Amino acid sequence: MHTVDFDLIICGGGPVGLCAAGLLARRGLDATRIALVDLKTPEQAAADPRTIALSYGSRQIMEELGGWNGVEKTATAIEQIHVSRRGHFGRTLLDCKDYDLPALGYVARYGSVNQALAAATGGLGLNLFRPAEVVALTEEDDHVAVSLQDGRVLRATLAIQAEGGVFGEQTQKNVQRDYQQLALITHVHADQAIAHRAFERFTDEGPLALLPQDDGYALVWCVRPTTGERLLALDDGAFLAALHQAFGGRVGRFTRTGPRHSYPLGLNAKPGQMRRVAAIGNAAQTLHPVAGQGLNLGLRDAKVLADILARGLTPEAFQQFERSRGLDRDLTIRLTDLMARIFASAPQGTPAQALLGLSLGAIDLLPAARDLLAGQMMFGRR
Repeated sequence: MHTVDFDLIICGGGPVGLCAAGLLARRGLDATRIALVDLKTPEQAAADPRTIALSYGSRQIMEELGGWNGVEKTATAIEQIHVSRRGHFGRTLLDCKDYDLPALGYVARYGSVNQALAAATGGLGLNLFRPAEVVALTEEDDHVAVSLQDGRVLRATLAIQAEGGVFGEQTQKNVQRDYQQLALITHVHADQAIAHRAFERFTDEGPLALLPQDDGYALVWCVRPTTGERLLALDDGAFLAALHQAFGGRVGRFTRTGPRHSYPLGLNAKPGQMRRVAAIGNAAQTLHPVAGQGLNLGLRDAKVLADILARGLTPEAFQQFERSRGLDRDLTIRLTDLMARIFASAPQGTPAQALLGLSLGAIDLLPAARDLLAGQMMFGRR
């Protein structure tokens, strides 16, 4: 029998890994027996400029950890979400007032979230290994060994894999689908912006999201690769005109845009289950960004896992975790996958696309259906 260095090793120091570590420590686990390994330094993680959408349920998780105050200072509240289909009458509007909440969600920078959570966990006594790259996780009968690039090997009773990466650079999991889409991301300004209202607009090639941020919008525009390459090559004026053509005039004319970037989109979920290693967040499921559920699903993973492990650090606890997360994970995966596939592979005007447009109109007329959609987006399936 090997002598373990720690009770638990968490691979990945992003928001999901930090939440898991912090919640476990706050539930009574000895933080000095928890190791957290991440490839980035805290300074590099804090400088990450990516934009993320946080649900109200994610705010509650971060409040429990004591990390929300640091995020709220720079986040933009989403009070309404307008969902529509380009060229069709179907639409729905979700409003936080209908649920007696201050917001449906928030738009924040990834680096700010990471910095706030790092500060909230900074005084707990966690063992930090960063920058350090994990090159192998080896499961033994009585422990798991985490091998680092520099030759060190850390051993623990259990390990959590919370380092997901992006689609296209990941090891293939049991459920994988390449949507043959790119997400084009940038920051844009409009001359009739509506404060605190987010838009999810379904176009012929995929969803187009405008998330209120600072004095403009964070744009996530999902298109087929050939379209994405063309849009990236346009000058700013031509790009803004193309965006107006795809989105319409609900926020007036688009007047400015920042640098544009893109990344490939796909589904990569359900890794093979190990006895002493549990995967959470992107390490368990990388999703299409439609409805902005990826990080929020990962934070729910972290909370549920912390609740279960607080009752005992055993392999059986991991089995219980997988069972308890099945419904929420499966529903979110199926929902985002269905919407992505309708637009990734179906030509304009197909019955599936028309049905989605009609469904949006029906949701707006049926409060119960609208409440189910809002509840899933804010809190997941509990």
